[in-house]
Amino acid sequence: MASTDAITDPNSPQYAAVVAAGYTFPGESITIGALVQGDDATESAQVRLPLKMMNRHGLIAGATGTGKTRTLQGLAESLSDAGVPVFVTDIKGDLSGMAVPGEQKDFIDKRAADIGQDWAAKAYPVEYYALGGIGKGVPIRTTVTDFGPLLMSKVLGLSDVQESALGLVFHWADMNGLALLDLKDLRAVIQFLDSDEGKPELKTIGGVSAATAGVLLREIANLQAQGADEFFGEPAFNTTDLLATAPDGRGVISCLELPDLQDRPRLFSTFIMWLLADLFGDLPEVGDPDKPKLVFFFDEAHLLFTDASKEFLTQVTQTVRLIRSKGVGVFFVTQTPKDVPSDVLGQFGSRVQHALRAFTPDDAKAMKATANTFPISPYDLEHVLTSMGIGEAAVTVLSDKGAPTPVAWTRLCAPRGLMDPAPEAAVKASPRAAQYGQVVDRESAYELLTARVAATDKAQAEQEAADAAAKEKSATAKKPAGSTRSKRQEKSVVEKVISSQPVKSFARQAGREIGNRILRSLFGTPRR
Repeated sequence: MASTDAITDPNSPQYAAVVAAGYTFPGESITIGALVQGDDATESAQVRLPLKMMNRHGLIAGATGTGKTRTLQGLAESLSDAGVPVFVTDIKGDLSGMAVPGEQKDFIDKRAADIGQDWAAKAYPVEYYALGGIGKGVPIRTTVTDFGPLLMSKVLGLSDVQESALGLVFHWADMNGLALLDLKDLRAVIQFLDSDEGKPELKTIGGVSAATAGVLLREIANLQAQGADEFFGEPAFNTTDLLATAPDGRGVISCLELPDLQDRPRLFSTFIMWLLADLFGDLPEVGDPDKPKLVFFFDEAHLLFTDASKEFLTQVTQTVRLIRSKGVGVFFVTQTPKDVPSDVLGQFGSRVQHALRAFTPDDAKAMKATANTFPISPYDLEHVLTSMGIGEAAVTVLSDKGAPTPVAWTRLCAPRGLMDPAPEAAVKASPRAAQYGQVVDRESAYELLTARVAATDKAQAEQEAADAAAKEKSATAKKPAGSTRSKRQEKSVVEKVISSQPVKSFARQAGREIGNRILRSLFGTPRR
């Protein structure tokens, strides 16, 4: 068989043979399409993905309208058929249709015949989820403590100094056994530490200025205004529930509904990152299994990295690098590879690159950079990346030996489930709704600090009352004994004398005499 370097024509039979051999693996694999040569697919050159290497992560990229979502759907369905659980983020709502058999159409029949796909309409086991219960699915919630200060800082858009201060808040709450279950718990702790009573407690590990505390409280209020109160609380979702299989052995497809993503992209994307990080913390090490325990598809992946701090990017890179040893594969779905940081991009083993558009100099530069990231091949990739039709992609994956496969212009398989949103009747109540549907608000930091402040205020009021009573008692004790009583008795005697009848008669007689004398002196009236 000729080597790739010796072949200059990607439409030659020799290159078809190279591709067919390069995508044939000894272990279990899933078929994603067939090689395109000229205008037709080459049925003999099937393009596959080895299940063993799907925990090495991957990228699905391409311009809007090139078929990325259908590629995601097709991969999810094939993984489910192979017994692998799948998690997908449903941005536009049309992935929910996997629970309903697809509709047979002429273009699907033509594509299936062209690539050699044995297509038949099929429904898949789908579990519907919604962040915080906003939507039709089972609510996914987590506590503020489990979310952690780093991801919370990303959601709040904090500076490095503010992120450090928030870390101190989390640390102090943990030291004092104060559970941060929801956002009102976090607000209560910050307000307490900014009060006269709380400031001394924080000095042992650092301080939070009044200005920083104000910023934190304002940003939390903004987050609450976006509806984040729905996402934080209990019962906290157990992410290992995503590793479920149906009674027939197929992997359950967990479909997370993300409506109105454009209104709060930072919150949604970071919450998805929490799911991945939490899985990493819960799952045991399994090395490189024959097939992954879970494959995670993160649509609109560029939202995760928008305005991300260096520390956050470091955590994402570390999680992606290490979670493969837990048997979890991660596929990022976005428009161009440049949307993903190079440190994260370097972790990917599989590439499914749909067509790109080059309408501006920046587009042309991005397309050239994308072409340069593929292995050497006989393709003029800059031409290929602007020439592929809808549902076609340039593909390269890792073989079972860890080497990249030949680049293949691939016509992808059509999904078997419905390629539209599922009818309302198909979104049925899940048994998990009983476990996660009802919000629980148990005693936590807010209640404990409120009781603590109330007890402090009561004790202070009682002390002030005791001090006032003691002061009054002390002042009374300093007066001479009997003095008050003597004055009261003297006043009583005088009142009795003045009010007696002889005194009143004398007073009247004296008054008349004095009046007569005054009249005589004024008018000269002689005294009789």
